[in-house]
Amino acid sequence: MPDIPRSADANTGGPTVTLGHGRSAGSARTADFASTGRDPAPFGGGAGGGGALPRRSRFGMETVFRLLSMAAGGLVLVIIVAIAVFLISKAIPAIRADTENFFTYSGWDPNADQPKFGIGALAFGSLLSSLLALIVAVPVALGIALFLTHYAPRRLGTTLGFLIDLLAAVPSVVYGLWGRDYFVQPVTDLSVWLNKYFGWLPIFGGDGPFGRSVLLGSLVLAIMVLPIVTSLSREVFRQTPVANEEAALALGATRWEMIRTAVLPYGRPGVIGAIMLGLGRALGETIALALTLSFAYNISFNLLENGGNSIAANIAVKFGEAGDVGRGALIASGLVLFAITLVVNMTARAIIYRRREFTETAA
Repeated sequence: MPDIPRSADANTGGPTVTLGHGRSAGSARTADFASTGRDPAPFGGGAGGGGALPRRSRFGMETVFRLLSMAAGGLVLVIIVAIAVFLISKAIPAIRADTENFFTYSGWDPNADQPKFGIGALAFGSLLSSLLALIVAVPVALGIALFLTHYAPRRLGTTLGFLIDLLAAVPSVVYGLWGRDYFVQPVTDLSVWLNKYFGWLPIFGGDGPFGRSVLLGSLVLAIMVLPIVTSLSREVFRQTPVANEEAALALGATRWEMIRTAVLPYGRPGVIGAIMLGLGRALGETIALALTLSFAYNISFNLLENGGNSIAANIAVKFGEAGDVGRGALIASGLVLFAITLVVNMTARAIIYRRREFTETAA
């Protein structure tokens, strides 16, 4: 049996066996202690190896951060549920007192001896003005975002992007006053022209008067939504991998073909999210529509004649003069708007998730 070398230092706790590649973990720990003078046990040494890795603290910062994140997410859900419970509890008594069908009736007279009110015309006006605003704003916003990211010089793109972002900081009451006092005349002239040459279409028909119409409110909403969609779309387009763009150009694609084949498909989920966020802003807008629409509780697709209404604008205008049943009726309409907003956001999330799943599968 060959001699086994031993440690030269007799003060280290006795002789230390230093075997070759087949030494045990305990021998390795003793050998390390003999050569360095440090005990690796506090750093996780021992059976199983990993002596250089520290033991993870039971209540470290990672655990604290995870708990705080879970608490924040849970708090959001609690707030949403609390809002829904409040709206439902306040709306039920008013809906019970309503003598008409709340979901189909178009009138609004909750303060009468026999309360009569419904959400039909208000929900229709909210959706119509919001969708029309998106139809006008989204193409312009995407064009601006593509110009700033792929056509304009860097300095010019940065300056214009900053100016467009400033539009989001303008209060909605300013947009409403501007639309009511200055923008109404150009829209009136446009309405007369559309009625003259395209009056055979139901949306541009009617005999007037024109001006404070759904068209005016929708154009003001489009201007308000424009900076939100533009800003988010610009940031999404900037995240397109440079390798994808260079590959398309290397294959002989023009700049527009590169954008169509590399930039737009990559940024589609983000653009959908931006559009839905803009739709949420349009659905909840209050003062701007209250100042630009001529209130009428009817369901009509005509965009030029005076009229139009929305849930949010109706709440802002009618809340001060409402009685007990009237306030409950307004809260009930707010509940409907709350439900519409949730459905819009859930639909957007589902579209984005399906698109991401498709992209990952294709990759």
